[in-house]
Amino acid sequence: MIGLDALGVVSGLLPAAVAVHHALHRETRDWWRSAAFWALFATSLIAGPWLPDVANGVIVLAMVALATAGLRPAPVRTTSAAERAATAKRLGSRLFLPALCIPVVTLAGTLLLPDGKVAGVALIDPKQVTLVSLAAGAIVALGLAIRLTAAPRSAPAAEARRLTDAIGWAMILPQMLAALGGIFAAANVGQWIAMGATTIMPLDIPFAAVLAYCLGMALFTIVMGNAFAAFPIMTAGIGLPFLIHHFGGNPAPVAALGMLSGFCGTLMTPMAANFNIVPVAALELRDRHAVIRAQIPTALILLGVNIAIMALFVLPGTPR
Repeated sequence: MIGLDALGVVSGLLPAAVAVHHALHRETRDWWRSAAFWALFATSLIAGPWLPDVANGVIVLAMVALATAGLRPAPVRTTSAAERAATAKRLGSRLFLPALCIPVVTLAGTLLLPDGKVAGVALIDPKQVTLVSLAAGAIVALGLAIRLTAAPRSAPAAEARRLTDAIGWAMILPQMLAALGGIFAAANVGQWIAMGATTIMPLDIPFAAVLAYCLGMALFTIVMGNAFAAFPIMTAGIGLPFLIHHFGGNPAPVAALGMLSGFCGTLMTPMAANFNIVPVAALELRDRHAVIRAQIPTALILLGVNIAIMALFVLPGTPR
């Protein structure tokens, strides 16, 4: 049955290809650092579920050591600006087809295979149908992109290496921070946050509790770079005990608006590598914080509206 382990294997193929490409093209003196870093990351994704916890921990520490020593980018042979412009002119709007494949295949798989059965056979873990569909969409999009552009077979690995070199170790920051969030939750950090919040704000007042939860989600996300890492901490510390249990808030909208508050924090931090560092590298912007500066006004407005909605419409007994 296809589940998270199989998805890890598929995900690990990309860093594995980048590691092999670094090993085959030794343009820099310290090429081995980048090759080892991405090889370790691939090993963690592919074999992590079957390795002892100590081994996975050693892999993470080794990756940190390699990133600290420095991952030096090397030039990658790619098409020129004129060649890309000519291809874009030739293909026109068809260039968007590979990108559109991802959501289309993901939605189709989620709706058509809700129980994970294909022709009556339980092929996909029902809990992971959406993720499996997303992976299938990415594979279909890659194949279509190669077919449309008539790119050589080595192009995916070369272009993946070019992008990973431009972004560097920050590319895996979301996974690292998500793991850190799990550690914080297991260590009951949420309870300590609740104890500290009660000494600063009167959480027995509904609006104060909403403010503490939403602002806390945004601020923790800014620090950790990942709303999914902040969510278990803030929800265990303030969301569940105060907003849901004490004030009787509906769990579904409280959780949804809490995550939305975290996403507002995502827009305002360089720690959110996938959203704020990757676009800068992909678009080759000179200002590394240009994306964040453009997003801050929207994030603050959305956060304020979010707080108002939760205070006015979600918690019983508050003004409506």
